[in-house]
Order: sequence, then structure tokens, then C-alpha cells
Amino acid sequence: MATQTVQALVEGGKATAAPPLGPQLGPLGVNIGQIVAEINKKTAVFNGMQVPVKIKVDADTKAFEITIGTPPASGLIKKEANLEKASGKAKHEMVADILIEQVIKVAKMKETNMLGKSLKERVKEVIGTCQSMGILVEGKPAKETIKDVDAGMFDEEIRLEKTELTAEELAKLEAEKQKLAEELAKRKAEFEKIAKEIIAQMAGKPRGEIKAKLTQAGIPDDMIKELLPVEGAAAPGAAPAAGAASAAPAAEAKKEVKKEEKKK
Repeated sequence: MATQTVQALVEGGKATAAPPLGPQLGPLGVNIGQIVAEINKKTAVFNGMQVPVKIKVDADTKAFEITIGTPPASGLIKKEANLEKASGKAKHEMVADILIEQVIKVAKMKETNMLGKSLKERVKEVIGTCQSMGILVEGKPAKETIKDVDAGMFDEEIRLEKTELTAEELAKLEAEKQKLAEELAKRKAEFEKIAKEIIAQMAGKPRGEIKAKLTQAGIPDDMIKELLPVEGAAAPGAAPAAGAASAAPAAEAKKEVKKEEKKK
């Protein structure tokens, strides 16, 4: 039995006969609409996410088999947390909070792609991913929640494979996310104020000395780079040096002179 395989990346629940599926399936003589409908049914849970799909087609009977992959665990976690992106400084900045039911849901979705043999082990893997994304689990840093899992605190939820949350729980999580965002913005403003005061007080001193003082004050590295340019580099938005500013016009003038000489 000769088979042909088509692989593509589609948006969950929104696949169409347009590229990338249509052009690949068309030459195989299959019912594209039927395949698209089945793909959308199987990927509806991944709405808004890019999902890998594989379609095996029997060249003789035109029968087909669809295999659905899953997005990375980080993508599923972001969907559960209603986040566009994870924290860029996971050790210090928390951007969202999720509950054990959401962790279980992700662990079940990624079951065939995880190392853990039991659901409990896979739950711990997902929580570990939350740690690297700056996402709290059950209101705690992920490392602490893993200890709670080991202690059996969530054994009942895992045994029942609970994955659903009430509207009240979802609203509470969204409020917590907003609170974390506000705290983050407030902390950033405080750091910026302290940093600017230090830089003003140490004006004229070597950059290395100022940087050491900022680091000692707990100012994040990215903010130090932003507020304290490297020596010799132009500050953001600064006008170019006079020589640099005149270089381009001078070069243009030189070109014009050469053109005139050629005409003669």
C-alpha cells in the first residue's frame, strides 16, 4: 500500500483549503474539505495557536489518517495564563499565576511528548517550565509548588485529572495577573528613579564605578545598559557628531564634482 504524507503547521481550529494544506493535498485527489473539517475538529482545543499536523493518504483508496501534534508546553502554558509572552527575567519578575487544574490540562495535552511516566511526574515537568517563564503556580514560585506536589497536596486533583476552572477562579487569576503587572511597573519605576539619582550624584566618575554602584543598589542589568551607555557610544536619540553629520553631504558633493569632470 503506497502512501503519501503531507505535513503542515495550521492555526488550531481554523485550517482552510488555502496554503499550506490545499496545494499539497490537491494533487493527491482527496476530499480536501473533509480533511480540513476533521483537522479543525481535532485542533479546536488549540484555538489561536500554531499546531503541527500530519496527513497520511493511501494513493489507491484515497483513505487518510490525520495525526495532530501539540504546540510546545510553553505555548500551552501561555494560553492557559492568557499571556502574549513570558517573563524575560523569570528569576525576579512574575507575570502570571495559574492553578493546578491548568497544569494538569497541559500535562495531559503533552502526554506523549514528555518524559514522566505518570501524570504526577508530567505535572511536575510542566511546573518546572512555569519556573523558567516567570509564572506562579497556585500563587507560589514553581519550586515551592513542586514541593507541594511531592507532599501529596494535589494528589486528588491529579487522580481525578481535573482540568476545568470556574468562572470565578478564572476571574481571580486575571485579577492576580493585573496585580502582578502593576507591581512590576511600580518596581521598575522605583528602580529607574534610584538609578537616575545615583548617575546624577556620580556624574563625571568612571563608568565602571557608576555601574558597580548601580549593581550594588540592585538595579537590573538591562536598565543599567539603557541608562548608562558604554563610554564612547552615542546616547539614545543623541545628535551625530559634527564630523559625522557633514560626512554624507561632503561625499555627495565629491560625486557631483567627478560627474562634471567626466562631462568635460
